[in-house]
Amino acid sequence: MATNEPTAVERGAGTEATTTVDVRCTGHVRTEIGEPRMEFTFEGETLRAFLEAFFEEYDVADLLIAETEAEATAHGWAPTDGDPPGTWNKNPEGEQTRAFARVAVNGRFNEHLDGLDTELEDGDRVALMYPFIFCC
Repeated sequence: MATNEPTAVERGAGTEATTTVDVRCTGHVRTEIGEPRMEFTFEGETLRAFLEAFFEEYDVADLLIAETEAEATAHGWAPTDGDPPGTWNKNPEGEQTRAFARVAVNGRFNEHLDGLDTELEDGDRVALMYPFIFCC
């Protein structure tokens, strides 16, 4: 099947493709970065490559990425009888977001796609969300 996209050989050996995405930031991430929206260009074509480049430029990884299972787990949920209905997907440990933080691509949470291996294309929307939560 022919495409208009250049192959890795045509782009040059060892040259990584660049991708430009529209980044949307909410809550604590927006406060830290100071912008609600921006374009961001990075080397690579995956969500993992985007996050690595973005976190290198903006120090917000600790707001979004959970290092342990405990950081990814929200506490205080009501108990259920058996398994909840529907399909539940979860990223592997070390690739999860903190409790209440989310990363979405074109409006879909990354764990419902291919996790950090989700392929990105120019113009995709990547949302980095960590809402303000106020409690008593």
